Amino acid sequence: MPERMPIGSVASVEGAEVMVVLDAAVAADVGVGDMAVIVSERSMVFGLVQALFTPAPGPEAGGMRTARLALLGESLGAETEAFTFQRGVSISPKLGAVVRRAVTGDLARIYAKPAKSSVLIGSLHQDAAVPAFMVVDDFLGKHFAVLGTTGSGKSCTVAVLLRSVLTAHAHGHIVLLDPHDEYAAAFGDMAESVTTDNLVLPYWLLDFEEMTQVFCSGEQPYREVEANILKECVLAAKAEFMRGAGRDDAALTIDTPVPYRLARVLELLKVGMGRLDKPESSIPYLRLTARIDALRRDRRFSFMFGQLTVEDDMADVLARYLRLPADGRPLTIFNLAGVPAEIVDVVVSVLCRLIFDFALWTERGRGVPVLLVCEEAHRYVPRDSAAAFGPTRRALSRIAKEGRKYGVSLGLVTQRPSEISETVLSQVNTLVSLRMSNEQDQLFVRRAMPENAAGLLSALPALRTQEAVVVGEGVPVPMRIRLRDLADGERPRSDTARFSEVWSAPRNEPGFIADTIERWRRQAR
Repeated sequence: MPERMPIGSVASVEGAEVMVVLDAAVAADVGVGDMAVIVSERSMVFGLVQALFTPAPGPEAGGMRTARLALLGESLGAETEAFTFQRGVSISPKLGAVVRRAVTGDLARIYAKPAKSSVLIGSLHQDAAVPAFMVVDDFLGKHFAVLGTTGSGKSCTVAVLLRSVLTAHAHGHIVLLDPHDEYAAAFGDMAESVTTDNLVLPYWLLDFEEMTQVFCSGEQPYREVEANILKECVLAAKAEFMRGAGRDDAALTIDTPVPYRLARVLELLKVGMGRLDKPESSIPYLRLTARIDALRRDRRFSFMFGQLTVEDDMADVLARYLRLPADGRPLTIFNLAGVPAEIVDVVVSVLCRLIFDFALWTERGRGVPVLLVCEEAHRYVPRDSAAAFGPTRRALSRIAKEGRKYGVSLGLVTQRPSEISETVLSQVNTLVSLRMSNEQDQLFVRRAMPENAAGLLSALPALRTQEAVVVGEGVPVPMRIRLRDLADGERPRSDTARFSEVWSAPRNEPGFIADTIERWRRQAR
């Protein structure tokens, strides 16, 4: 192994930070992000160069040059090439101790493949020869977030992470919410792609809050009156269906996910309206009836209301969406691009709630861990609670807070971390941060990062595409990495429009406009 060359000596120690006076001969060769080692008789302490200082610019300027190190971990015992690295520092460096530059062999040991199950996701920024690994159980089991500005490569990063995991664990169970139809192209036959053409989400899976959102008026006081009427009719229809199937309805509530006939709800609404003495009292009944009829006729909602018969196919729905069994497709991608805007929040709410409730009610020891990846997460769990659909926000918040107990993990993907609920983001134990130039977003991420990784944050605005800073439980040590390459058939469909190329030639494709209009009218993407 090459010799560890001295670069300076310890001038001050404060917690996990060390100030180093650099030797004049090598000061110009030291860079931010370099790994350094401080050797004593009892230990080897390792740290990353966070910042460099000089009294005045220019090579002619006098005065000492200094560097600030963030301590990462140590190896107990005398200096050796075959050391064992562990996070945390129990023996602080002494004043005047010699600081040396770590060599490639040191980096390989510090960032060595963990003994736990792990997968390759890229290589170190400091040395491309050193691979970067992710600890699968800690990364998935304790929630993660992929953060970065638009165009920084979030979609490709998600593809790298999920492909790495699924290549090593082909019987996984991942649900990915895709609002822009990006990921189907990245996973091909590895994924079950669910679009509005093959989405099946029966209306009877809605809980009371979701029913109210779909069926009732948006404004008060009509909404509350209609909701009470709807609750009474739906509960009666559910009870009738259960009794007809020979099942006990003693534990039935309005939120119990059992089938009921919407036609019977309409009949009960008419019966209730017939008991009224005043014509104006029938307005809530008429509103509900009109809304239900409109939804049943609207083909955009056929995935929810288009079933010809009412059957208890909840087991089939869950098996398909949770990939039980995986059958060679361990990933379900929900393409939400074609879901009507007025109901997309309800669809996300139902999916998130079903995933959590299924895990909650599964007998201990029989369940399987499920990962839910939520693209554009700031839309569903925003910092401002008034800006979100309440049931969706509560469902995701519940997964963030309680999901680990039941084997449900959460992956959040967003370009605006400062707009995400702090309560939800605080539950995330691994952060994958890409290029980020917004100062407010950087500050938000800084608060979420562990102290000894804060120095890596300064690199966020300067990260290149395919580079990321990864910190938290999912990696052995906080690190700046270059993500591995994706083949052409493994890349999400999220490239920026090529204006210069397309605008360089006339667009004379016959039928282009007519075909687009036809797809528009058929609501078929």
